[in-house]
Amino acid sequence: MLIRHARCAPLRVNAALSIEADKNRRRVRRTAATAAALLLMSAHAHAASKFTDPEDGAFDLSDLLLTHRGVLPVPTLITEPAVGYGLGLGLLYFTMPKKSADAPGDAKAPPNVTGLGGFATGTHSWGVGLMHFHTWDDDHIRYLGVVGKVGLHLNYYGIRNQPRAYQLDGIALVQQMLFRIGDSHWYVGPRYTFFDARTRFSGTIPQGIREFEKDQRVAKAGVVVDYDTRDNMFYPSSGTYAELEADLARGGLGSSTNFQEQTARGYQWIPLSKSWVLGLRADTGFSQGNIPFFAQPYVSLRGVSDAKFQDSNQLTAEAEIRWNVTPRWALLGFGGVGRAYGRLHSFSEAPTAFGFGTGFRYLIARKLGLSMGIDVAHGPGQNAFYVQVGSAWR
Repeated sequence: MLIRHARCAPLRVNAALSIEADKNRRRVRRTAATAAALLLMSAHAHAASKFTDPEDGAFDLSDLLLTHRGVLPVPTLITEPAVGYGLGLGLLYFTMPKKSADAPGDAKAPPNVTGLGGFATGTHSWGVGLMHFHTWDDDHIRYLGVVGKVGLHLNYYGIRNQPRAYQLDGIALVQQMLFRIGDSHWYVGPRYTFFDARTRFSGTIPQGIREFEKDQRVAKAGVVVDYDTRDNMFYPSSGTYAELEADLARGGLGSSTNFQEQTARGYQWIPLSKSWVLGLRADTGFSQGNIPFFAQPYVSLRGVSDAKFQDSNQLTAEAEIRWNVTPRWALLGFGGVGRAYGRLHSFSEAPTAFGFGTGFRYLIARKLGLSMGIDVAHGPGQNAFYVQVGSAWR
């Protein structure tokens, strides 16, 4: 009995140790599983917080764009009649400007924006570009810079309003710096525009084009005056934006031809009620001198092919009504008319361009006031739709 007892004691001890070890392993596995679950839940919550507005729980990219330094992709299905059907992609990067120490607590400067994009269409038209908008000194200084390269297959309509195909290739540059006058809503400053262009027509040069040059450089400098009371630069609900610009193109600035150009545009947004906003637009352009045919003012309306209605001068008017169905979703309807006149037609004889349609917007970044959506439009003998970031009025 003593021998039997001595032999069994180690077995019982080893069994107890094995059971305890199994328990410890199970505890470790449970702890690891719990930690992994908590980690996954935390990661999911962190990811969800990037795409959710804590105020209403809706899908929102404000924190991703501003806090996590994300970019906003803007895919575009191009249906612009002037260049045909195609695809485009833009990437927008936003940062908020720093306030100075003596800035008012409620002062709101527009965000700094950097954009990179490109497109290609079935007519073999293509383009790439880079832009940057920046403010300093609590929005007392505004800078805009654009550089791009294009290869476009377009139509020139001329005096007979019949399309003649031509190709326009070139590199473009825009530089602008505006300074606020005191603490007012007025800004003034210089703008320089350069376009090194090469144009080719298939066949003879259309009637109505004077002194055609295959290679031309458009280089113009001018003064810009802005008035801005918008509550938001991307998709306003109230306020006014107006701009006057007077330019001179001269050889000393790098231009191969001399001409003058004056443009004026004004937009106003009137809140009719909590849910309804009325927008009004007026746009005009005038030119004198030997301006290249592709640089002349033209009517720009949704549903109207760009540069189809083009002459020495142009006048355009448009209205838009918006219904804010919810704080996030809005429906809109729009319509406008315009005429290009001067050298090819007198104002009374010039054909009238028109475009009208409907669309929607979704407030995708509340802290930026940034909405995205689609506009569907009908114009003279054609339909088009546009992917819009904010307002269609630039």
